[in-house]
Amino acid sequence: MAQSRYIVSIDLGTTNCAVAYADTLEQEQDGPKICLLRIPQLVASGTVEEQQLLPSFSYQIVSGELPQDSLGHPWQEETGYVVGAFARERGAEVPDRVISSSKSWLSHSGADRTAPILPWDAPEEVPHISPIEASSRLLKHIRDAWNYLVAAENPDLYLEIQEIFLTVPASFDATARDLTVRAAEMAGISRVTLLEEPQAAFYAWIRSSSNGWQREVSVGDVILVCDIGGGTTDFSLILVSEDQRELVLERIAVGDHVLLGGDNIDLTLAYAIRNRLAGEGTRLDNWQMRGLLHSSRQAKEKIFEDPDCDSYPITVLGKGRQVVGGTINTDLTRQEIEGVILDGFFPKCSEGDRPSERHQAGLKELGLPYASDPAVTRHMAWFLQRHRNDRKLPGGFIRPTAVLFNGGVMKAEALKQRVIEVLESWSGGEERLKVLASGSLDLAVAYGGVYYGLARRGHGIRIRSGTERTYYIGIETAMPAVPGMPTPIKALCVVPFGMEEGTEANLPDRRFGLVVGEPVSFRFLGSTSRHDDRIGDVIEDWEEEGIEELVPLEIELPAEEDMEGTPVRVRLHIKVTEIGTLELWFFSEAKRWKLEFNVRQP
Repeated sequence: MAQSRYIVSIDLGTTNCAVAYADTLEQEQDGPKICLLRIPQLVASGTVEEQQLLPSFSYQIVSGELPQDSLGHPWQEETGYVVGAFARERGAEVPDRVISSSKSWLSHSGADRTAPILPWDAPEEVPHISPIEASSRLLKHIRDAWNYLVAAENPDLYLEIQEIFLTVPASFDATARDLTVRAAEMAGISRVTLLEEPQAAFYAWIRSSSNGWQREVSVGDVILVCDIGGGTTDFSLILVSEDQRELVLERIAVGDHVLLGGDNIDLTLAYAIRNRLAGEGTRLDNWQMRGLLHSSRQAKEKIFEDPDCDSYPITVLGKGRQVVGGTINTDLTRQEIEGVILDGFFPKCSEGDRPSERHQAGLKELGLPYASDPAVTRHMAWFLQRHRNDRKLPGGFIRPTAVLFNGGVMKAEALKQRVIEVLESWSGGEERLKVLASGSLDLAVAYGGVYYGLARRGHGIRIRSGTERTYYIGIETAMPAVPGMPTPIKALCVVPFGMEEGTEANLPDRRFGLVVGEPVSFRFLGSTSRHDDRIGDVIEDWEEEGIEELVPLEIELPAEEDMEGTPVRVRLHIKVTEIGTLELWFFSEAKRWKLEFNVRQP
């Protein structure tokens, strides 16, 4: 496929979206310039403005709710919904009809993400859509805005034919990644490559350092990327090493999917304000609480964005004659925000702590599966504990020597200082932590995605990444049956440690017998310590060789009638996809079959 003129990066955030791009025809000394797309959107009824961010909100419009012809965009007439800034503002007033955090819902394995379930818990008369459609609405708006501003009437410049990098949390599992790709396809964007957000943030730091990053870090540095956004907390570790006397960067660890971020903070702030109002004699019902939640989010973001803003007004629509003017007015202060967040979300803890497990009730409301422990610092400690046995970092506890912050939550200087204080306390204060400066916590991921695209074309430094384990598939040994003894299983290496996403390989000299037409079990195995095995290697006594069994895959592969239960002679093709799945293709002379296994979260 011919290379596109533009490289585009879309940060599809839980709270805000951002888009950056590079025109490869406009070359500068260090390569094409990276620019930000200011996204046109409704900011008020009848008013369209271009803004750096597109808030990730969708509002369901009721017929006759607002003046006619006041909700259209330059590229289209009114639809039954609006996204962006006005959706966020209107949602604070009418919370039953606003959809937020669709990205978090997209990753929620306990929900049917293709079913119309949003707005969650809204009355039946409100139109509902699926999480995948909610995400698609945001991407469609971005596509239409690009085609209006950049492409104009030139189809060769349409967004859907450019090279697009769509960022996702590093901890997104294969299903969430696949659904993100499907949301893009629903929006008319099919040419996408997924990129992990912490990596994108790190690429943005490399870009902002004007290629001087080698002077800021040294061989042996372990860089913690602390990415706390609207919906998730992501941790990644990047190791600085040396290859032929040149510094190289390698991602060595990725954290679990922790549904903990700005959404949790917003809810906590809303409860704090509700309790304060209750102490003053004003009680809020559930409908008002939803409005307060959106108002708390607005206030938090305004205070975080403006270092000189010490308080922000909060307005909640009132009910009943006792409320003067039909509204309840209060305010949220910086001191209150930082106090709530520091004590509740960033407490001091030891390096041996781990997130607490809350006792589950037998019956609970459905909703997003937020982390049971809101303490980011304890999740950080547990992440570092679990990766201390990596072969590149021998010995005890991993102590990062540098940290890079990302995500809107980390705009607050007090939160950064608390994380630094906690990390330095774990090293006994022996060494000061290097803090790598980010140009913009809101835009870093979008900028970094473009830098990555340029690096793939030879205009920049790439981080070495790939799978964190060596993966094997169990092969049943061909031997006579022995009473009381199961048939031994050999481990066939199919993915070596560090195999890059988007790469594939064949086993041309090996043939296997594939059982089709009846239920069978495929046994997948993995190892974090065997880093020298190669595709096609067979390990017989694998249980004693540092290899552990993962979740088996129970499946019945389709077959013609005369093939049922008979092993079919096949050859094997292996691919690790861009969305973090292992594809095993089995080819016979007349047919092919595919197995998929997630290499992100064994």
